[in-house]
Amino acid sequence: MEIKIPEAVKGIIDILENNGYEAYAVGGCIRDSVMEQEPSDWDICTSSLPEETLHCLNAENIIKNGLKHGTVTVRIDGKNYEITTFRTDGEYTDHRHPESVSFVRDLREDLARRDFTMNALAYNPQRGLRDYFDGMGDIEQGIIRCVGSPDRRFGEDALRILRALRFSSVLGFSIESRTAKSIHKNAYLLKNISVERIMSEFVKILTGKNAEKVLLEYADVIAEFVPEIKAMVGFQQYNPHHVYDVWTHTVKVISEIEPTRTLRLAAFFHDMGKPKAFQRDEKGIGHFHGHPDISEKMAEKALKRLKTDNRTIAEVCRLVKLHDVRPFTAKSIRRLIAKAGMERFPELLELKRADAKAQNSDYLKDTLQYIDFLEEMYKAELSKNNDFTLKTLKINGGDLKNMGIVDGREIGYCLNQLLLKVIDGEIENDREVLFREAKKMNQNICKS
Repeated sequence: MEIKIPEAVKGIIDILENNGYEAYAVGGCIRDSVMEQEPSDWDICTSSLPEETLHCLNAENIIKNGLKHGTVTVRIDGKNYEITTFRTDGEYTDHRHPESVSFVRDLREDLARRDFTMNALAYNPQRGLRDYFDGMGDIEQGIIRCVGSPDRRFGEDALRILRALRFSSVLGFSIESRTAKSIHKNAYLLKNISVERIMSEFVKILTGKNAEKVLLEYADVIAEFVPEIKAMVGFQQYNPHHVYDVWTHTVKVISEIEPTRTLRLAAFFHDMGKPKAFQRDEKGIGHFHGHPDISEKMAEKALKRLKTDNRTIAEVCRLVKLHDVRPFTAKSIRRLIAKAGMERFPELLELKRADAKAQNSDYLKDTLQYIDFLEEMYKAELSKNNDFTLKTLKINGGDLKNMGIVDGREIGYCLNQLLLKVIDGEIENDREVLFREAKKMNQNICKS
């Protein structure tokens, strides 16, 4: 098999080979290439020791930070290329990093320590493809399989558990039975992994094309870092609008929504509060009054625990809080648009549509017609260049101070009241009109 590799990579391999060493492009770049996908980066492995690699390259643009673990990084035309000596790993006492590494001269020994067969591929333009563990066969069959013992691989580096789920979700591959069994068995090891790394992998799992299958099959793994979902799994809703338990419904919503970070996270959290809000009436029908507010608080807590950035937390929580609001009047729809934000309102509609599609199909047509109605109302406001925020209000705090309202709380109250009047269509967002209304408010404040 011939694989097209970048000139920079070929150049590095040629230099090492001409000095009597073996060198190969290795890992994910070869996996992606044989799958006819564009690799995001290119890694090289070699029989040369780190100091020998440095001697061969003799370049100024070298980064030596990884020498301890056998890695030399070369920067060419703005891109970094890691060159790592063939090695075997010592003990993984922290279930993440080896205590030591031993350099070897044999490629097979190096590939034997890697996580999955599809990542244990190496290619050299002269020697061709090296595949000692049938990685090509697993790629052809769409299978994720550990190299050697799954328990050993996951015990060495617990992040591999989430990498397996991520590859399954993104590539649409199935996880081989022994590997899957080991994932369930060793999921508790994720406690050794930093929440930042967990969150990075989790978002990729959520946004993958195979997310539904992975989330349904590995809920116990996800519960290791989002334990709030345990109550959702198998929780029956006893409501004619629903045909799935809370967890299955949630996963169906995720699969129905656009695969963006914010939308998939909002879908993941939108009904998390249902088990806490659940009540059954005298007819046995289940109700979840107030569950969006509960879900919002749970989402905020979980996302902060996972050290998510504040902007994402705010955007996700806003969608979760508003996903079940059902306005019908022009005034109430404008208020919902204002709460969601003009730019974000289409995302709320997207969440509502996905939520509807994951419920009882008997009600789907009417629900989608209602959401279409909301969208038409939104487009009408958009065409008027309406943007219901304090920033777009044609009067500000400085104007109110000049009118004699100096207390910060009173200024905030007046501005918000003016905004509500504009949203409700009681007054125009016109500077003179707003001044007149503000003067009336100021007089009332003085009287009180």
